[in-house]
Amino acid sequence: MPAPVINMLSDTVTKPTAAMRQWMAQAEVGDDMGGEDPTVNRLEALVAELTNKEAAVFACSGTQSNQMGVRTHCIPGDELLIETQGHIAMFEGGAPAAISGIMCRTIPGRLGMLDVGDLEGQVRADNQHLCITKLICLENTTNAGGGRAYPLAQLNRVCDWAHAQGLKTHLDGARLFNAAIATGTTIRELCAGFDTVSICFSKGLGCPMGSILVGTKTDIHRARRIRKMMGGALRQAGIIAASAIYALENHVDRLAEDHDNARAFAHAIADIKGIDLDVSAVETNLVFFKLDKSLGNAGQLSNALKAKGVRIGGMGPQVLRACTHLDVNREQCLQAAATIRTCLQEGLSQYPGSTWGPFARA
Repeated sequence: MPAPVINMLSDTVTKPTAAMRQWMAQAEVGDDMGGEDPTVNRLEALVAELTNKEAAVFACSGTQSNQMGVRTHCIPGDELLIETQGHIAMFEGGAPAAISGIMCRTIPGRLGMLDVGDLEGQVRADNQHLCITKLICLENTTNAGGGRAYPLAQLNRVCDWAHAQGLKTHLDGARLFNAAIATGTTIRELCAGFDTVSICFSKGLGCPMGSILVGTKTDIHRARRIRKMMGGALRQAGIIAASAIYALENHVDRLAEDHDNARAFAHAIADIKGIDLDVSAVETNLVFFKLDKSLGNAGQLSNALKAKGVRIGGMGPQVLRACTHLDVNREQCLQAAATIRTCLQEGLSQYPGSTWGPFARA
């Protein structure tokens, strides 16, 4: 009998718990397209209150709710400013350009985060030759930036600066609850400076799918129309919304356990020869580590681990990312760390260099 897979590719691999499934099965439903699904309506009201925003609209995915936010604030020919590694620019299939005709201008920051000093001088002049700068997008926590959480003062500083320039602000809060737990800050405080915020339920909160966009009544009215244009209008979506309500009531505080497990995993591999890892940089549930070229590349290690029942993906030629979540416990994290040690001791030469998903180039 093969050993069960320890899947640390992403927190998107979580499966709904038995209790969550029960809530889903019992959910009262209606036609959400007509505003008649009571469970969706309850979720939207709940998140609007939680974030201290006027309204909310349920969406299929984090990419969809991000793109709804982008299109709400911009028209074709406009541009948004975003950190070089920001998810909206890097990992959403070119959607701002393909769907909305909006340009992403990427700006180097630190650890996936921007500050006012990075943005000063970046707003384009009102000139017919130039696209119009309309929006600043931040990501909290930063994914490719290492799972780092923005300090509240930095978020507010950037938002205040943006609004002073006449720009709108959007937050990709795919792992916003992780940021809140890591910084000891409330969701309301983290959202205060943003015109729109996207929050994903299918990552650390463990739902099978779903995201939500919050903002003013005017912006959400427009975003709901954009959702329809994007093919995201929903019918009896209460079955999915129920999972999000359950997660908000039961899975938020436990994110601290994922963070603790990530640090335990990091400590367990930090002393492996050929692994470069700053344990102090592990703030949330993402652990990034670098493999020395003399041992092989990230794709080879990823494939070697997969052969032994551990899933960890590459984030570049030599960099890998491990993600802790609801479906991996402390023992499994430590077992995954031990498997990394074993793979490197045995050597990687027999394994191909290709790796998982969008990070296949090695």
